[in-house]
Amino acid sequence: MRKSKPRKRTILPDPKYNDVRVTRFVNDMMWDGKKSTSFKIFYECMDLIGKKMKDSEETPLEIWKKALDNITPSVEVKSRRIGGATFQVPTEIRADRKISISHKWMLSFARKRAGKSMADKLSAEILAAYNCEGSAFKKKEDTHRMAEANKAFSHFKF
Repeated sequence: MRKSKPRKRTILPDPKYNDVRVTRFVNDMMWDGKKSTSFKIFYECMDLIGKKMKDSEETPLEIWKKALDNITPSVEVKSRRIGGATFQVPTEIRADRKISISHKWMLSFARKRAGKSMADKLSAEILAAYNCEGSAFKKKEDTHRMAEANKAFSHFKF
């Protein structure tokens, strides 16, 4: 490589919860550079979760973090061509990629949900993931099942 690796940019914590992970999620949710709109959607979503789970002793932020942990994959399969055949090789996922994948799945399945606003759809997907159900959790289970089925090809590491 001719150039050195670019420096990782530091992400500032969000104003309400003072959490860097919230800012990263909002950055992933953002469209067309509209960060303030994304923050409004996220905070409205947290308020909705607080109303729906008012009998729970956990805060909405803890519920959101638990939901993300529930849909975070630990392995994935990558296609590897060896000879004339293509194998699905299971590989471990780096920590920052795990976070990116879980955010991407949460947001994409929230956008596909039926609902009035993005805050409603996102809160419904977060609560589904918190209860170990919903589309994002199913995607994680399918990914893990695919990796388990192709465990025999794990010696074709990259």
